[in-house]
Order: sequence, then structure tokens, then C-alpha cells
Amino acid sequence: MPSRPVVRVTRRLPPAVEARMAELFDVTLNADDVPLDAAALCAGVAAATVLVPTVTDEIDAAVIAAAGPQLRLIANFGAGVDHIDLPAARARGIVVTNTPGVLTDDTAEMVFALILAVSRRTGEGEKLLRAGGWTGWAPTGMLGHRVRGKALGIVGMGRIGQAVAVRARAFGMAVHYHNRHRLPLGVEQELGATWAPDLHAMLGAVDIVSLNCPHTPATHHLIDAAALSRMKPDAYLINCARGDIVDEAALAAALASGKLAGAGLDVYAEEPRITPALLNLPGVVLLPHMGSATFEGRQAMGDKVIANIRAWSDGHRPPDQVLEGWV
Repeated sequence: MPSRPVVRVTRRLPPAVEARMAELFDVTLNADDVPLDAAALCAGVAAATVLVPTVTDEIDAAVIAAAGPQLRLIANFGAGVDHIDLPAARARGIVVTNTPGVLTDDTAEMVFALILAVSRRTGEGEKLLRAGGWTGWAPTGMLGHRVRGKALGIVGMGRIGQAVAVRARAFGMAVHYHNRHRLPLGVEQELGATWAPDLHAMLGAVDIVSLNCPHTPATHHLIDAAALSRMKPDAYLINCARGDIVDEAALAAALASGKLAGAGLDVYAEEPRITPALLNLPGVVLLPHMGSATFEGRQAMGDKVIANIRAWSDGHRPPDQVLEGWV
């Protein structure tokens, strides 16, 4: 292994992270923070021994094929790795790592920020006030729904889903969850969560749905027109996971027709493009993919990237290596 790995970083990282990388590695940074296109990514992997991409980079088979034989590690800055062609990387003997665990609380907090925003209509109220349309308090003005006593359905009960469940209990909500595998009984009891083996049945029984599963072939458009049709007309959909889990055209149609009360979205299928039909719908809160945007979280992500690179360069298996069967 090289004593000072040649590291190519695709986006600006927190200053302390970049400074530490410069101390430890032969690093090339992206000072202007412009996302790299396919040609720039191919040029980067041609010379680097380590690539540090983010969710904005499509590390597909073509990019991996362009890598020189010295590229041995893709140290992803982020937990999700659906933007990396894992089979292509494995076929070339390239190790892939990610940064799990450090964004759990940040993302769970954003889930609840969106739950409150859509149910209590805070986004609409803020826009009304700034536009000069507020004429004062009224008994029937800006009515929303309280969350206490409502049923929350969590799709994906990993670290983030469980953190959302903890917060839901504090808000007095009933927690239901759909997951590939049922949690141990003790964990269910601790979270006060009820397993729903049938997704569509759960969707029809809850008031708010939070998507917290990874994007995989199995979850692509998991929430499609059929799934949305099972939800209550006064229910809300929250997505802080990945945009491709939702069929955005079907979601926009359900919202526009009144078959769904609202949605809170932090992620989108074609970021930074937003499906136009979602932009002007009432009851929809749209955020610019900021679920993990805390100083603490981004620093912790950088620390994990550095730890993974150092472990690999020392000849050890990185602590956050993405193993076969991740999806």
C-alpha cells in the first residue's frame, strides 16, 4: 500500500477535514465545488489510488472502467452507495467504504421537522406572512393537524428508522413499521413499534408515512401510484431517504387530485431538478437535501472517510467497508 495515497476528492468538504487530508495524503481537492461530470470523474480515477465521491457523483461502470490499475479504494463521503456500481467495483478488486451511523440523529431530526411542517402547515404560514397576506389571527385560520395520537408508518427500520420511532413515541404517536425483516421482539417493545409485513396494508392504516429505507432495485418507485392510492386522503408522506423511492409524477398527481393531504420532501429523483408539478402545490414542503446538513454530522463523515483511507493504506480492512449483499 502507498505510504501517502493519491486521493481525489470530488466536492468541497469541511475545512478541518480537507486540512487533515492534506496532512496525511497526496490529495487533490475541488476548490470551486462544481460537481464533476463523467469526463472529469474518469480523469480523476485514471491517476488516483483513492476516490472520495459524494452522492452527487455517478460512479458507474464506465467511470470504474476508466480507472487506472492503481485505484483500489472508493471512500464514499456519505452512507448511501446507490450512486456507485458496486458489482463493477468488486469485479476490479476496488474496495468501497461509506460513512454509516454518524447522520442518524441529524436525519431523524429532519424527518420530524418535515412531519411538523406539513401537519401544522408552517411552510404555508411562513409564505403567507412574507407575501403580506396575513390579516391577523382567526379561529379557523391556518388549521392543521396535531401529531399526538396519530399513527406513523416507518418504511425501513434501520438506524434512522429506529431514531424516528424514538422521537415519535416522545410526540405521543403510535409507531408501525415495514421492513424486510422483523426486528427482535425486545427492540419492538423498546420502540413501541408494531411490525407490518404488508406494506400496502400499513399505508392504509397510518396517518403519516416516513421513508427511511435505502434506494435499491427492490425499493425503486416503492411508493408508486398503487401504493399512494392505499394512503388515507388526509395522510402525509415524508421522504428523507432517496428520491427514487417515490414515483414523483404519481405523487404530484395524488396531491393535485386531493387523494393525499401533503408531503415533505428533502430528496428528489433527479437532483437538483425538482419535478415541476410539485413546486406549486399547497401542503407540500420542499427542502434542498439538507437532512444531513449539520456541522457535527459533516465533520464526523469526514473523520470516517479519513479513518477508512488510513486503515486501508495500513493494510487493514477499512472499518466501514461495504460488503457483498449490502443491497
